[in-house]
Amino acid sequence: MELTGKQKRHLRGLAHHLKPVVLVGNAGISEALVGHVNAALEDHELIKMKCGENSPLSIKEAAVAVAEATGCSVAGTIGHTAILYKRRHEEPEIELPL
Repeated sequence: MELTGKQKRHLRGLAHHLKPVVLVGNAGISEALVGHVNAALEDHELIKMKCGENSPLSIKEAAVAVAEATGCSVAGTIGHTAILYKRRHEEPEIELPL
């Protein structure tokens, strides 16, 4: 799902107070990490993912790889943190602006 600039701004504002729930370590993007991201997105719809200092990938590379593996959208990256969004199938909480 491709997000518009307005939608990305909205999601970044909602994510401002969130703490990262996923940490990309020295193993990079593994199946376990993808599974954890999928579960977190199903629970919260909007999460932050952080790249550790030992990660072989930059945050932008990691965010794109996770987005491709999970089908989520990248709302933005700030420093070593990425904001990921995936609309929940049942009872979505976040309404995106048009």
